[in-house]
Amino acid sequence: MFNLSVDIDINSGFCFGVVYAIEMAEEILDEEGQLYCLGDIVHNDEEVKRLEQKGLRIIDHTQLRSLRNAKVLIRAHGEPPSTYQLAMQNNLELIDASCPVVLKLQNRIKTSYDKEEKIYIYGKHGHAEVVGLLGQTNNEAVVFQDLEELDLAALPKEITLYSQTTKSTHKFYEINQVLETNGIAVKSNDTICRQVSNRDKELREFAKKFDVIVFVSGTKSSNGKVLYKICAEQNQRTHFVSSISDVKTEWFAQNETVGICGATSTPMWLMEEVKNHLEKL
Repeated sequence: MFNLSVDIDINSGFCFGVVYAIEMAEEILDEEGQLYCLGDIVHNDEEVKRLEQKGLRIIDHTQLRSLRNAKVLIRAHGEPPSTYQLAMQNNLELIDASCPVVLKLQNRIKTSYDKEEKIYIYGKHGHAEVVGLLGQTNNEAVVFQDLEELDLAALPKEITLYSQTTKSTHKFYEINQVLETNGIAVKSNDTICRQVSNRDKELREFAKKFDVIVFVSGTKSSNGKVLYKICAEQNQRTHFVSSISDVKTEWFAQNETVGICGATSTPMWLMEEVKNHLEKL
C-alpha cells in the first residue's frame, strides 16, 4: 500500500457550456432512448462511451446530409449557418446546446461581417468552434493560430480581431500589442470565456502543492493539452491519463501527496474514479 493522500482540484471538470449540453442530451435520452449528436458531445472518450450506452449516436457532417426526420444535438462548440439550413431541408429537429458564450461571439462576428469589416480570428484551424465562427463570415475571415502565420506588412491598416473562446487572454492581448506596434489599427473584441481562461492561473498554483499530479483528459482535447503542459511546467512529476488503465504504480512512492485535475472536457466522475483507484494502491 502506498498510502497516498489524494485530492481533486475543485476548479477542474466541465465548463458550464459542456454541462448544459450534456444535461440536454441526458434529458432526451432518458425520455426517448436515442439521440443523434453532431460530432463528439465532448472531447472525452470515456464520457462519450457513457452517453453512447444511454443511446447517444455520434454522427459527422457527411452522415448528417443523409439523415432525415430525426433529432440532432448541436454541441457546445456551435455550428455554422449551413448546418441549420441543411436541417430545415432534411426535416431535422435541432436540439441547440451551443454554449451561450459561443453564440454571443457568433452574433458579434456576423454583425462585423455585415459591416464589411476585415475580420481576423485567433483560433485553432479546423476546430469545431472556429468552423462555426467562420461560417458567420461566409468563410471569408482569416483564422490564425500564431502571428507568424500572418504577413504583418501585407495586413490591412485596420482590422477587427476576435478570438476562439477558449484561447489564452494573455496571448490575445500580446497579439493586440504586436499588431498595433506594427501600425495596424485593431478593433479588438475580447470574447474569451473567463471560466476557461482562468484555469491556467488556478492550475499553476494547484500543481505546486503536491508531490505528483495526475492530469485526466481525453487525447482529443485541445484545452487538455494546454492545461497539461501548464501543470508539467510547475511540477515535473505530472502524468497525463485518459482513464485508470493509464495509471502506472512506478509514478508514486510511500505516503506521497497526489493532486488530480483535468480539462474543461473532463467529467468529475472520471476524476473521482482515478482518485478511488489511487487510494487503493
